Amino acid sequence: MRIRVTVAAVAGALALSALAVPAAQADGGVGDTTITKVVVDGDNKVSVGTSAAKTIKVSVTAQDDSGIAGADGFTLSGPDYGFFTTSKPTCTAVSSTTSTCTASVLVDPKVDYLSNANAGTWYVEAWIDAEDGDFVWQEKAGSFKFQRASQLTVNASPEPVYKGKTITATGKLSRANWETLKYAGYTNQPVKLQFRKAGTSTYTTVKTVYSDQYGNLKATVTASTDGYFRYSFAGTTTTPAVNATGDFVDVR
Repeated sequence: MRIRVTVAAVAGALALSALAVPAAQADGGVGDTTITKVVVDGDNKVSVGTSAAKTIKVSVTAQDDSGIAGADGFTLSGPDYGFFTTSKPTCTAVSSTTSTCTASVLVDPKVDYLSNANAGTWYVEAWIDAEDGDFVWQEKAGSFKFQRASQLTVNASPEPVYKGKTITATGKLSRANWETLKYAGYTNQPVKLQFRKAGTSTYTTVKTVYSDQYGNLKATVTASTDGYFRYSFAGTTTTPAVNATGDFVDVR
């Protein structure tokens, strides 16, 4: 505890002198404690919609020659003053020197007043204590994408269609608007129209189109054989990748 008070005092002194010197990343520690891995929600991507609450799981792996004693609640921070604090982590030993500390936080778009500007790259701040009194503190121990959930639709018509005739595939790309708690069109985004021949399992890209000002999509192709059409969006920093459910077209 004495060490923590000392670090806090130093941090306070640095804050007071912030106008005189450039700001520095708030990292610190004593001894040989290190953070070796940070995983958020399994793949370092968190997608939040407009209604359902989302539990974000954070796992931080650390090591010290004496073993890991515990961790403080992790802080998650991102654009536009985004900020969450997890529950008290539970640390499970992987070996005599290494433990993985896990905690979670519930994010509810209906009560947490998210702004659309909160979407983007977020960071995990972690403080890990070792059994011998050593510790490590990293302001940006790991990063993850905090994203506005996406939706994508497709409708290929006419059905059925004669071989050589034109098939028109319409659809819409939309994403969560956290400020209105509704989904809205995602404009001017490249979306691939893909086709999977009946009896196969692989989609191939036919062409790429851009969503219009309402998120709407439209593309035309020539009918050749039975199969499924879908739209596929690769995603952005603020919005996750998504595939539409394939729409079957019977070609005669």
